[in-house]
Amino acid sequence: MNKRFALTGIALSLGLLAACGQSNSSPPAPDTQAKAKAAAKEALVTVDQTPITGEMFAFYINEKFQKAPRLRRNPKVQNQAINELINLVLLAREAEKQGLDKRSAVQAALAVQRMQLLSRLALQEYAKKHPATEAEIDKAYKARYLNRPGEEYKARHILVKTEDEAKEIIAQLKKGADFATLAKEKSTGPSGKKGGDLGWFDAAQMVKPFSAAVAKLEPGHFTETPVKTQFGWHVILLEQKRAKQPPKREAVEVSLKEQILRRHLSEYVRELARTAKVEVNKKFMNKKAQGE
Repeated sequence: MNKRFALTGIALSLGLLAACGQSNSSPPAPDTQAKAKAAAKEALVTVDQTPITGEMFAFYINEKFQKAPRLRRNPKVQNQAINELINLVLLAREAEKQGLDKRSAVQAALAVQRMQLLSRLALQEYAKKHPATEAEIDKAYKARYLNRPGEEYKARHILVKTEDEAKEIIAQLKKGADFATLAKEKSTGPSGKKGGDLGWFDAAQMVKPFSAAVAKLEPGHFTETPVKTQFGWHVILLEQKRAKQPPKREAVEVSLKEQILRRHLSEYVRELARTAKVEVNKKFMNKKAQGE
């Protein structure tokens, strides 16, 4: 039991080091960082003279919990990861004893996995050195949000199953019936409980027949013919419209940075491909295309 808890403490410190290295937070103090790096080189566990180092543990647990980084700090999860690594060593050693690592298909798979790891590291290094600049973020924000004129709409609707039902509702509205009241009574859509209120929306958020009908209306008017979509038949009341309101720059800055980074990386790969000499085995490719 004591060994397990001691092991968890070491694993926890290494897991935290790896997490700090991948985040945008401030790096550890120099002395702490040096000690952690030294500890990462040491073996946490040795299985038949095969060491499992702190670096191996950090890589494994970070890969395993890419989408749930908080779990890396959980002592139970860390102990489980150590046990999984021990099992990997045992099984890998057994495969080597059987000569499985000498198979050409296995060597090809290992070569591909090596290239995948190195290519990912190359992209990560390039991304660190070529982050999105403020000028690029401003340009992307203006192009995506400020230079795209359009309108937003505030509307209500009543959704029913048949065209005849929709026509009857329109007839009642023409006689002075209250739209919100009818929506609460008749609408089968989720907004019916709110009197059919859809709030503010961009036309692109709605299916085409619906958005086309809304765009033709003037505020205070409703559709005098039923509008059919895959959801049923709609009667729509346009309450207000306004020029499209762009989101604040701060609210979309992260997504803009990601968009710019993807472009940087694509350009990087294209440049590498442009300067590389690539020779294609046309005879082999033709056979593959013909299913041979």
